Amino acid sequence: MSFELHNCVALNRDLPERGLKSGDLGAVVHVYDTEAFEVEFVTPSGETAALLTLHASDLRSVDDGDVLAVRRLDKSA
Repeated sequence: MSFELHNCVALNRDLPERGLKSGDLGAVVHVYDTEAFEVEFVTPSGETAALLTLHASDLRSVDDGDVLAVRRLDKSA
């Protein structure tokens, strides 16, 4: 699947080294090609929690069947 600039995406897998979990919501901030994307994950206050280059298989589209949630970010990762 390919994503476009500014698409909201959900993480498909846990990234414990970055404190992120599957389902965390991010935004595509740069498209390298059809398989590589820079994705920003932010806190509710707008602070960047992580900025990562991810493969398309690490991401999925979000839709009306998804529910947003809030959890504590594990900053010790």
